[in-house]
Amino acid sequence: MTQATRLLSALSPDHRHRLMTLAQEVSFPQDVRIFEEGGAADRFWVIRSGSVSLDLSLPDRRRVGVDLLHPGDLLGWSWMFPPHQWDFGAEAFSQVRAYEFDAPAVRRLCDDEPALGLVLLRTIAEILAHRLETARTKLIEHYRLHGGAVL
Repeated sequence: MTQATRLLSALSPDHRHRLMTLAQEVSFPQDVRIFEEGGAADRFWVIRSGSVSLDLSLPDRRRVGVDLLHPGDLLGWSWMFPPHQWDFGAEAFSQVRAYEFDAPAVRRLCDDEPALGLVLLRTIAEILAHRLETARTKLIEHYRLHGGAVL
């Protein structure tokens, strides 16, 4: 099981049910930008089907793909940490179906139910660490392949 898949499975059935009451089903067509790096992080998703590419903008405005997310993966963690701005950009790599969560509502739920908030925080911190390591590796590879000219 990947780190990201653990988000919903890390919760007790009761906490998972409470979180899922805030979910709404959404879909994104292939090649649609879901969010932009630096934008307001006011929601997040758990991917049900399809794939999403995470990317970072380079100084010359090119985007470098840093991860590919799949069904079960969490899309978006920046909503949990101030200043609530996306650290990556995201684009639907294929048709995507997902559960969408309103971030302020989930933060209120976490405040009201600290045990749920703690499990979410710990799980998202693990996902964050994994994503940053993956992004670091991709950027080092990009730097190596392009001779350091862009970075």
